[in-house]
Amino acid sequence: MGAVTDAERELLVEQVLTAHRERDVRGGIKASPAFYDLDDEGRRRSFDEALRQRAIEAAYDPAGRSTTVRSVLRLLATPRDGSDPRR
Repeated sequence: MGAVTDAERELLVEQVLTAHRERDVRGGIKASPAFYDLDDEGRRRSFDEALRQRAIEAAYDPAGRSTTVRSVLRLLATPRDGSDPRR
């Protein structure tokens, strides 16, 4: 992709920051396709904004955890056979 406009970059940044992620056939999380369309400035902006959002999320959580931390902890607690550990 060539040079992007500010409006295009903002749209791509929003797409990268969304919580929705496609999964591959084995269930692995795939990177947002928008990430590959961003230029260096857009990737830096996405990274900085993600850090800001995680800090805000953690500030609202009683345990000080962001949604990313909670998701990782949930994945770590999931048995490798894919069964739900809460059952």
